[in-house]
Amino acid sequence: MSLPANGTAWPPASMAAAYREMERDAMWYAGDPHRLAHVADRREHAPRRADRGARRLLTGRRDEPADYPRKQERRLHVPLPGDIATVASDLLFADMPTITASTTAGTEFLVNAIDTAHLHQLLLGAAEQASAMSGIFLRLTWDRDVVPDRPIPTTVQPDNAVPEYVFGMLRAVTFWRKLDGGDAQTVYRHLERHEPGHIVHGLYEGTPDNLGRAVPLTEHHETAALAGSLSENGVSVETGIPMLTAVYVPNMTPNRLHRASPMGRSDYAAPIYDQFAALDDVWTSWMRDIRLARARLMVPAAYLTSNGPGQGASFDDDREVYSSLNMPPTEGAGITLAQFKIRVEEHQRTSEAITRKAVESAGYSAQSFGLEGGGEAMTATEVEDRAGRSTTTTKKKAGHWRGQLADFLHAYQLLAVAQFTARITPERPTVEFRLGATESEQSKATTLELLTRAQAVSTATKVKALHPEWDDTAVQAEVAAILAETDIGAPDPGGTYPM
Repeated sequence: MSLPANGTAWPPASMAAAYREMERDAMWYAGDPHRLAHVADRREHAPRRADRGARRLLTGRRDEPADYPRKQERRLHVPLPGDIATVASDLLFADMPTITASTTAGTEFLVNAIDTAHLHQLLLGAAEQASAMSGIFLRLTWDRDVVPDRPIPTTVQPDNAVPEYVFGMLRAVTFWRKLDGGDAQTVYRHLERHEPGHIVHGLYEGTPDNLGRAVPLTEHHETAALAGSLSENGVSVETGIPMLTAVYVPNMTPNRLHRASPMGRSDYAAPIYDQFAALDDVWTSWMRDIRLARARLMVPAAYLTSNGPGQGASFDDDREVYSSLNMPPTEGAGITLAQFKIRVEEHQRTSEAITRKAVESAGYSAQSFGLEGGGEAMTATEVEDRAGRSTTTTKKKAGHWRGQLADFLHAYQLLAVAQFTARITPERPTVEFRLGATESEQSKATTLELLTRAQAVSTATKVKALHPEWDDTAVQAEVAAILAETDIGAPDPGGTYPM
């Protein structure tokens, strides 16, 4: 239950390589062209021959001599990395998973918690960031001045966390953040260490690469409020529960660069950074074609109007009448229109090919990004076939989320009882994702009709297939109404139906 010692190098050496990779993923995810250019500028001071590939990877530019004459190129960025992360999140959490407990009271408590804590919105954002940053931490905390009656679920980026594992299981984690008020040489950091039963806080005054010395929490306005709520030693908070108040959800495993690490990997870590840079190259070239293809007039010098001594000459393209020029009429030296061809098809096919390769390497089907299909109606089987790769990847990710989200909600219930005296019996809930292709109503009706003809499905099963969101009571009421209207029999005895 201890925080790092004074003078510890920060970030820790054990996380330095992972943080560098996360910084690169974050750069592509943010898609800020100025940030991409800034990183490239920093690399200009590295040896040219050794760093040539790195600069090409970041900007797509050739390594030219420093004195090579060229016009500054206006580079454009295609936000494909952000699109991949958004699609990954949508496929997982567009529909909130079904979360249930073994008792009605427990399920009602969880449903209310999901609504009041805005958990659906939290998970949508968490899944998108996990896609880009290799994973995400879900954290529980509380502040009675902000939310007086329940715990507060939050997320923490993996590049602001130092996790500790035992046999691949998270034993403790230290979250950290930089605080304002420092300068180029002084950095204030707030460390928050989560252990089973405890949350330990610390404030450090250090340098950009060193944690420095621990100082009282009251020395910074962002941590001063914590000092009054802590125990006698001034740093530890008792959670009152045996579980860790944080969980880590890996995006995908294993991490290909650190195979023994339980940390996840980014969707960009196929790797597809070179595809991102190449796509920016193509888009920039396409827009350059458009700029170069602007109509331009080539006029003889005699057509130009003098602007005065030292002011050059200009041509008025709105002028309708010109005085006769002293030149032979057979020379043909008149106004010439110059307009270059725009290579639309070549650029479009190249950009689509690069995009398709990138999203497939990330684990998704091209259809998820609008690259295939003309908007025509398709059967559920056709949809599933085309979206098969996306569905498979999403199911794999759901496997990571299912277990960690269940643990997180279990800890939420325990904390609600320990800190807010909630009247429930905490238990680990069941989490079920609703994944797969969306079947049309016509397709559902056709399928159920064929099963009915084969006498292979009950009325209750048909109702449940059409209304999967209904509970048992609603299903049985609908079954009874159907059987009464059709006069074909009575409801199944015992009020049960196959799932």
